[in-house]
Amino acid sequence: MYQWIAKITADSRRLKFAGRCLHCIPSFMALLLCRMAGRLLYLLGGESRKQILNNMYDVLGKKGRRRVAGICLKYYINLFITLYEILVESDTLEETIDQKFEVEGESCLKAALSLKKGAILYTPHLGNFFYYYWYLSKKFNCLTVVTAGSPELRPLYLKFQELGCRGLDYDATPPLELMRALRAHLKENGVVLLMGDFWRPNFPPSVFFGRMSRSPGGAAALALENQVPVVPFFGQRIRGFRHRLFFGPPVLLYKEFGRHQRNEAVNRLNLFLERVISGVPDQWFYWFNVHERWEPDAPRVEGQPGGATVA
Repeated sequence: MYQWIAKITADSRRLKFAGRCLHCIPSFMALLLCRMAGRLLYLLGGESRKQILNNMYDVLGKKGRRRVAGICLKYYINLFITLYEILVESDTLEETIDQKFEVEGESCLKAALSLKKGAILYTPHLGNFFYYYWYLSKKFNCLTVVTAGSPELRPLYLKFQELGCRGLDYDATPPLELMRALRAHLKENGVVLLMGDFWRPNFPPSVFFGRMSRSPGGAAALALENQVPVVPFFGQRIRGFRHRLFFGPPVLLYKEFGRHQRNEAVNRLNLFLERVISGVPDQWFYWFNVHERWEPDAPRVEGQPGGATVA
């Protein structure tokens, strides 16, 4: 998947030229072209499509193979529309913010900030997550953590950096420095957006979709040690180029777990990620490599057979 994205983002000059040309196309026609391109990419997906289908069925098996195939097709279409939005439409976000977003529960974030501890927005890579961070950056004093070291995705991150979105690069920032920066931002009653579905083999052990895996522990550490409220958050495409943003009630992990119960707190947060991904499976980014995050030879965790059972 990264290789396919690289083919589109590698030549910045050609990209800018294409963007200027595509700006002239009416939105309904651009959407139609994106859907056609997504279908074509699905049909030509080969081994990549096969791996994505296997991963989806492994996690969402109770939905049935025919439905999973439909989810996979929508996944490709959403990816293409998202790339079009980032590379072409993002320059007009300022003027079209009211047409682009429906927002629900923003008062939950404001309630969390009223505690004067800052707030952590916890979210998966769902929908057009670049757009959602742009919205948050416009409305709040928001900081995020990204993995901008990937040459394939770097042009997309730089695009939003130009639009005023601030982020700390996980791969380029020493861990202690990263945590210090996040704590300082929260101390100023800032908002930190953390993607809970990042994966690295050196992350702490966790349970994800009923499998032993590895999940980032930063959100749990900040929430438990600094008593920072965690606000469940996600965005999703609802139709065409329009998106829904949802903020849930604040979760006070420090009232549920002790300071040394980070793993338990991470698993609690993962239940939210599972529920959201299971509800909008075609818009989760990481289907192409989710198989890499399962711990080898580890059995399914009893009582948690997968996302399909998470209420």
